[in-house]
Amino acid sequence: MAKYKTTEQVLSLMKDIERVRNIGIIAHVDHGKTTTSDTLLAAAGIISPKVAGEALALDYLSVEQQRGITVKAANVSLYHEVDGKGYVINLIDTPGHVDFSGRVTRSLRVLDGSIVVVDAVEGVMTQTETVLRQSLEERVRPILFINKIDRLVKELKLGPQEMMQKLLDIIKSVNDLIDMYAEPEFKDKWMVNPTQGTVVFGSAKDKWGFTLPIAQKKGINMKNVIDAYTSSDKNKINELASQVPIHEALLDAVIKFVPNPRDAQKYRIPKIWKGDMDNDLVKSMLNADPNGPIVMMINDMKVDPHAGLVATGRVFSGTLRSGEEVWLVNAKSPQKILQVSIYMGQLRELADEIPAGNIAAVLGLDKARAGETLVDINYKNLQGSFESLHYVSEPVVTIAVEPKNPKDLTKMIDALRKLTIEDPNLVVKINEETGEYLLSGMGFLHLEVSLQLLKDNYGIEVNTSPPIVVYRESIRAKSQVFEGKSPNKHNKFYISVEPLNEQTIELIANGTIREDMDSKEMAKILRDQADWDYDEAKRIIAVDENVNLFVDMTSGIQHLREIMDTLLQGFRLAMREGPLAHEPIRGLKVVLHDAVVHEDPAHRGPAQIYPAVRNAIFAGFLTSRPTLLEPLQKLDIRVPMDLVGNVTAVLTRKRGKILNMTQVGNVARILAEIPVADSYELASDLRGATGGRAFWGTEFSRWAPVPDSLLMDVIMKIRERKGLPKQIPKPEDFLS
Repeated sequence: MAKYKTTEQVLSLMKDIERVRNIGIIAHVDHGKTTTSDTLLAAAGIISPKVAGEALALDYLSVEQQRGITVKAANVSLYHEVDGKGYVINLIDTPGHVDFSGRVTRSLRVLDGSIVVVDAVEGVMTQTETVLRQSLEERVRPILFINKIDRLVKELKLGPQEMMQKLLDIIKSVNDLIDMYAEPEFKDKWMVNPTQGTVVFGSAKDKWGFTLPIAQKKGINMKNVIDAYTSSDKNKINELASQVPIHEALLDAVIKFVPNPRDAQKYRIPKIWKGDMDNDLVKSMLNADPNGPIVMMINDMKVDPHAGLVATGRVFSGTLRSGEEVWLVNAKSPQKILQVSIYMGQLRELADEIPAGNIAAVLGLDKARAGETLVDINYKNLQGSFESLHYVSEPVVTIAVEPKNPKDLTKMIDALRKLTIEDPNLVVKINEETGEYLLSGMGFLHLEVSLQLLKDNYGIEVNTSPPIVVYRESIRAKSQVFEGKSPNKHNKFYISVEPLNEQTIELIANGTIREDMDSKEMAKILRDQADWDYDEAKRIIAVDENVNLFVDMTSGIQHLREIMDTLLQGFRLAMREGPLAHEPIRGLKVVLHDAVVHEDPAHRGPAQIYPAVRNAIFAGFLTSRPTLLEPLQKLDIRVPMDLVGNVTAVLTRKRGKILNMTQVGNVARILAEIPVADSYELASDLRGATGGRAFWGTEFSRWAPVPDSLLMDVIMKIRERKGLPKQIPKPEDFLS
């Protein structure tokens, strides 16, 4: 048993960057991530080996223990020796459930390697694909761990040959994904290969595991595994675990194949840092220089009841010490570091300093949020920050919440604010008309867990409305040019609208097109990848968060520059609530063709400009075949062949559509899409129809137009719920 290493030893090793590794454990829900983390913690002496696998030490929130799932990313620093040399491994255990995939995205930003855990029986599932894609997009090198090998023996009763075939199929599907999603320079280098040792086979629950090189060295093969599980002697499995302990196989692979922070930052920084690449700050990051200026990327904020806000993040350059003053790039504010520490699960151990390449916890940064870039105060005028994080899905389900005890209202508002700091994928809004507090999340489970955290952590019980699905408004045709007049009739704007094509929407959604980029660069991308006219693309002056663009095609109009900020603010406000049902607008191109602006600033304030811009946009919108977009979920269902008919019946009843169906042995894999609005009772319906024999995963797929036959009905329901007049406005209502 490894001796418990004190914090001092871990801290002293952190200074030797060659001996540091930053890794995360990622996988589909229930494939065994937290059990795997447990075995690694036991090996480092942080928990007792007796309870490893049942302790679920990194699932320390009560909601996680009750539900048996991970809902946040937990950090821990481990000590491991290879050939007598000590290393420190900063480990993050991430959630597998699709509703918490935002936390996976944020964790990967601070890591250099990932252990992808795959269940030997279920193989590669939807969420495995999602997390692996996220990992490769962040240039994080994957290592494969095929877990639950015991199930192949106990449940499927496979022989050695069949087992090898099954495992090779999993390795092939992982490599196919790496081939699909990795960038060209990493494709071949990062393929997982059993003979090299980048694939670990084992059972985290039974604490054994090996790579092929270890198996050859110790004279073990799959036949020994089958014998251990088919033998009547229960000690055989423990013997296997003492002969090939899983932590050794996993951590040796991590140290051998995951690069140290200095090597990793050389190729990761050019991908995740946006801004000028030729300055001292970036050079210091590329070398992970502990003596350079401080740069830290914050990937997580936690609310500690005793200490206040704790920021967790990766130090990319410089050394963090308490008392240092730093600059928050997004918050545009200076802050002072009060305390730095490292993580041991839910506990933090104080440190004097934490050098580049490590993951740290910092107190004192109460203005920071997940995704914040923190730099040395002397570099506050430097242009550049870490690229904003791209989440795979977006909040699509909303509930209204109110405290059971009206006296708790201010307490609830404060608690909701803290929850959204800890989880940026939760959105809280106030409905101005009804005064309701609306909470939006990635799915039903995400909201359920958030409400449980409200109760467990803040002691607030709430009443909730039934979940409401969030829609988007859009158009399907191009409008003519409409005139929008200000209430005082002194300012006029001539505006037309048209739908954006799919390529443009994709480029904005994945962050390739951003408002703050150079207009020539933007125009070049749009011309080459989305069929734009170069001159028009060069005149885009605003990109809205809901994927809308504003194009200024005017020239030489007096006073227009002075009111441009107000004009764009009017455009953004109009995009927040469309005319059909006050839902956000998505995929719209707004073009300003001409304008008349009053010379006296007193006559062209926001109260005059906002309505003028909005009226012209809405009149155009309502004449261009407007529609609602609804969120669709992608389903990946595994079910025995004889039950396929029952599954398709459930899907058809819920307006689902089958995209693809494949068969492996007696099991069918069905890929389908289903509207979120119809997925309320999906779990119980699928279980009922298949007698509990269907396994499935879900993820956000895309926005799609509501069928015309249902459109008016859906709009009317939303208007009624929001207390809006029954009558949908007409274009004339917006034209004076």
